[in-house]
Amino acid sequence: MFRIPESIAELGRERIKGYPVEGFVYGEGPQKPELMLIGEAPGEFEAVDGIPFIGRAGKELMKSLDSIGLTREDVYITSTVRSRPYKWGEKRERDGTMTKRKYNRPPTRKEILAHAPVLDYELANIEPKLIVALGNFGLQRLLGKEAKVTELHGQLLEKPVQFLPGLDSTSFEWTDRVYRIVPTFHPAAVFYRPSHRPDLDADWLAIGEMLKRIGDGESGI
Repeated sequence: MFRIPESIAELGRERIKGYPVEGFVYGEGPQKPELMLIGEAPGEFEAVDGIPFIGRAGKELMKSLDSIGLTREDVYITSTVRSRPYKWGEKRERDGTMTKRKYNRPPTRKEILAHAPVLDYELANIEPKLIVALGNFGLQRLLGKEAKVTELHGQLLEKPVQFLPGLDSTSFEWTDRVYRIVPTFHPAAVFYRPSHRPDLDADWLAIGEMLKRIGDGESGI
């Protein structure tokens, strides 16, 4: 199993200090996985347990993997930001009292830049057959703001990806290396837009077919 060096994790923790985030979740999986899955950021359960995709969205993701004969052990799971971004809000309890609690929120550009070296390290050192970008945050971290899951989902894209050229950099550059990327909807998308379910299921079947065609050691699809 692959694990980023502690020095890279510590760099990520240091760079995100001062932002409203909590926890730090390591990527998880083999160094030569069938797929590398890139999500958005940890949620409440992931931040506490330190394991990616273990909440409600994680159950959906496991169903998608199961549909093409894969398990968690076959894939490397990671995300754009490694700490849970949160905002404070109020929740009405059953007895009518209002309590403050933390809610998930999308990561900001500065938070994405803060954790860019962590994902860059994984992209440089993990050798998946395919990268699956889960949702717009994962996709746009790789291919830029113009890339949209609604337009590109289920397609095989062979492209360079964005990386942060220096720790003081505020913008990305493009790798020399070309990666095979398939965008699809984030597993949580079906909770908010059930109409995405047929496309999500079809994308995963397409990913399964691509893996079959790649085969072990084959260079073309």
